[in-house]
Amino acid sequence: MVIDAIFKALADPTRLRIARLLSTMELAVGELAAVLGQSQPRVSRHVGILCDAGLAERRREGSWVFLRAVSGDGADVGGGPVHSALGHLLAVAEAENADFAKTCADDRRKLAAIRQLREANAEEYFAQHASEWDELRAMHTPDAQVEEQLLAALGDAPLGAVLDIGTGTGRMAELFADHAQRIAALDKNVEMLRFARAKLQHLPAGKVDLVQGDFASLPFPDASFDTVLLHQVLHFAQDPAIALSEAARVANSGARIAIVDFAAHDREYLRDRHQHARLGFSDEQMHALLRNAGFIPAKPYAMDGGELIVKIWIGKRQDAATDPTPNIPFQKSTNP
Repeated sequence: MVIDAIFKALADPTRLRIARLLSTMELAVGELAAVLGQSQPRVSRHVGILCDAGLAERRREGSWVFLRAVSGDGADVGGGPVHSALGHLLAVAEAENADFAKTCADDRRKLAAIRQLREANAEEYFAQHASEWDELRAMHTPDAQVEEQLLAALGDAPLGAVLDIGTGTGRMAELFADHAQRIAALDKNVEMLRFARAKLQHLPAGKVDLVQGDFASLPFPDASFDTVLLHQVLHFAQDPAIALSEAARVANSGARIAIVDFAAHDREYLRDRHQHARLGFSDEQMHALLRNAGFIPAKPYAMDGGELIVKIWIGKRQDAATDPTPNIPFQKSTNP
C-alpha cells in the first residue's frame, strides 16, 4: 500500500464521489456511470486509478464488472486501518462540507433509482420462473419450517465466515446475515446472482459478497470459511463427492457444513423437468460422502409435511492432522 498513491487517487471530485458511493453498496461500472452522468470509458479510467491505489476491487460476473470498496474491517483483501480512517474521513467531509454533502445526496437519489430498477428486473425474472419453483416447493416441507430447523441446527456456535454455495435467490444469505461475521454467496447462474443482489441490497455494504462460480471449483483459498451451506443444491451435482471435496478444502479446521436436500426418492420426472442429477440422498450415502470429504457427520434432521422429505445433514471438518476418513459408525436417524 502506497500512501501517496491513495491520496493522489482521491484528489479528484469524481473519484471522491465513486469512493463514497462504493461505501454504500457494490456497483457495476455501468451503474456508476448512470449515477455520475459520465461515459463508461471515463468512469472506467477513474475506477482503474482507485483500484491501482488499493481503494476498490473489481469482480467480473458474466459480461458485467462490479466494483466494491476495500474496507478496513478485515473482510477484504488489502483492507486495514488506513482504509477505515479514509472511510471515516469521507463521512466527516460529507457532514462538514455543504457542497460535498449536496453532491452525495444527489448521487444517492440516483442510486435509489438503480436499486428500484434492480428490484424490478429481479421481480420480472422471478415471475418468469415462479411457476416452476412453486411446483417444486409445493412438493416438500414448507420453507419456513426448514429454515427454523436449520437455524436451530447451527445455532449452538458462532457461524463466523459463511460460504453459501448455490445461493440462488439469496435467501440463505439473508437468513444468516445477522448471525455471521460475513457471507460469500456463490452461484453459477448470473441471472440468479442479479436476483440475489436485488434481494440483499438492504444489508450493510460488505456483509454479503456475491460471487459467480461453480461448486466443483470454488474460487476461494484453502481454509477460508467457518460455516459452509449447501441448501437444495447438491442434487444438481453429477458427482457430489467433488462438490463436498471442494467444500472441505475451503473450510477451516473445525468448520461446520450444513447440507439441506431431499431424502432419497423415486420421482424420476424431476430429472427432466427440474434438471435434478440426483434423486435425493439416503443417510448412508450422505454420511459416506461427508466422511470421505473429511467431515465428521452428526445425526441428521428429517422434516416431512410434503411429497418429498427434506433433510438436514450436519458435519464438522476434522483437523488436518487427523485421519481424513475416520471409522465413525453410522447411526441411523430415528426420523423418516
